[in-house]
Amino acid sequence: MSALTVDLDKCDSCGICALECPLRIIEIVSPEALPSWVDGGEERCINCGHCVVVCPLAAIGLETMTPQDCAPLKKELLPTAEQAEHFLRSRRSIRVYEEKPVPRHILAKLVDIARYAPSGRNSQPVNWLIVQDSVEVKRLAGLVIDWMRLIIKEAPHVANLWHFDFMVGAWECGLDTIMRDAPHVIVGHASKDLPLAEGNCVIALTYLELAAYSLGLGACWAGWFQAAASYYPLMAEVLHLPEGHQSYGAMMIGYPKHTFHRIPLRNEPTILWR
Repeated sequence: MSALTVDLDKCDSCGICALECPLRIIEIVSPEALPSWVDGGEERCINCGHCVVVCPLAAIGLETMTPQDCAPLKKELLPTAEQAEHFLRSRRSIRVYEEKPVPRHILAKLVDIARYAPSGRNSQPVNWLIVQDSVEVKRLAGLVIDWMRLIIKEAPHVANLWHFDFMVGAWECGLDTIMRDAPHVIVGHASKDLPLAEGNCVIALTYLELAAYSLGLGACWAGWFQAAASYYPLMAEVLHLPEGHQSYGAMMIGYPKHTFHRIPLRNEPTILWR
């Protein structure tokens, strides 16, 4: 719920705010009228801010968000289509990291960027756990291995399917195929009661991964970490997330040790046109 404010000296009743409102809860009842809520609109507002940031005259505000609160969009900083394509094609999942930590303020910046990822009804349900201590990351990787040992014993058909014996053997030889000796891991978590929580966390973590690349960092989805967080009670206990929360994705973070010089080939897309 948020009150709608209109600057009488600026608004020209153009109607853009009403057209761009996702829920269609803003109306202009006559050509000369000012924007206003439809009946019950204030209670239905999801505080997305579209009306505020689309107004060319900075005439529309919400109780929670004024035009002055919102950073201006700088078109000169936007990438061209060619630059965006090259950026997305050249991103690599990084599995070999330098042995140096990423400063805390840069890790925080990743999350600050990722919070702008879209979420269902602007619910913004994603919470974050940043494991900054590399020793703790290693300990968590060891817990994943413990979970794999348990699956090898109790469900060998599952373990064989996923080659858990190889990963456990590698670990015992000093090779970390779980967290790849990454110095940090960032976990996206949310309440299990929210129906769109998993998708929202995955989208936000994808934003975070791309932000990492733009800052010269390397990132990789920590799939086995996430599997253990979902199915191994001890891992969930050690992560100590808020009551009722579930990890929905984890990302290894660090400085890449090597530089990639080319873009690899990928399969041609399979498209069904309707």
